[in-house]
Amino acid sequence: MVGRGVPLTDAQWARIEPLLPDRTPRRGGQWRDHRQVIDAIAFKFQTGSQWIHLPEKYGNWRGVYNRLRMWAVDGTWEHAFIALIARADADEDLNWAVSVDSTIVRAHQHAAGARKKGPPAGEPNDHAIGRSRGGLSTKVHLASDDRCRPMVVVLTAGQADDAPVFPDVMARLRVPRPRGRPRTRPDVVLADKAYSSRAIRDHLRRRGIRAVIPVPAVQRGHRLRRGSRGGRPPFFERDTYKQRNTVERCINKLKQWRGLATRYDKTATIYLGGLHLAGIFIWSAR
Repeated sequence: MVGRGVPLTDAQWARIEPLLPDRTPRRGGQWRDHRQVIDAIAFKFQTGSQWIHLPEKYGNWRGVYNRLRMWAVDGTWEHAFIALIARADADEDLNWAVSVDSTIVRAHQHAAGARKKGPPAGEPNDHAIGRSRGGLSTKVHLASDDRCRPMVVVLTAGQADDAPVFPDVMARLRVPRPRGRPRTRPDVVLADKAYSSRAIRDHLRRRGIRAVIPVPAVQRGHRLRRGSRGGRPPFFERDTYKQRNTVERCINKLKQWRGLATRYDKTATIYLGGLHLAGIFIWSAR
C-alpha cells in the first residue's frame, strides 16, 4: 500500500535509478536530483494538491512540473514502467493470468479548458475527457496481473464503452525479454460481462489465449431462442473467474493516490504520466 506523501525507499530507488536518463542534459548544466523530483511528483499525485502548494523542500514547482511533462512526452515514465515489469518477468515473479477492466475517474473543473486545436504529439483531441450525467470524466482501461499490479493503462473519454477499447489494451501488452521478441500473449484473460462479445472471444481465440468471460443473461437467452442455430455456449471456468477481482484491487491501489482518483490535469499526457509513476512505485516495491 502506498500512503500519501510517502517518498521512495532506498530499495525502490536502486531499481528505478538505472532506468532514468543521465542527469546531464544535452545543453549542458545538470538536472536537479532525479530522486527528489520523483518524490515531489509523487507527493503531488498522492495528495492531490496544487502544484503551487508543493512543499519548499522540493524546490521550484515549475521545474518539477516540467520534468513530469518532458518525461511523459518522450516516454521515459512508460519505459521505466515497462522495464520494471520486464524485470519481474525475468525474475519469474509475474504470472501471466491477466485481468482486464476499466474505471471512471471524475475530472475536476480545473481539468477542463485545454486547447482543442494543435494538441502535442500523442495527445488525443478530446484530451480523454468526456461529458455524461455525472459531468466531466475520464475512463481508465487497464490490465493487471494476479498480484494486483498494473501492466497496461489506456485512457479514453468517460463515456467510452469497454469492449471497443479491449483490442487496444491487448495490443499495448508488450513485455520485453532478454532474448527474442517481447511477450505479448498472456495464458488467460479474465474480464466481466461487459467484454462478452463474439469479436473479443474470436480475437483471443485467434491468438491462442484462454478467455474466462461470463455470458450475460441477454446473450444466453438469445442463444436459447435460436435453438440449434444458436450453437454451443462458450466454456466458462467459474473457479478461475474468482481471480478477476485482482484488477479491481489494482484500481483501488491506484486510487489511493488522490491526484489519480480525481483528475486535475488538463492533458491526458500528464495524467497518464501520473498513472505510470504510480505503477513504477508499485512494481519497484515488489
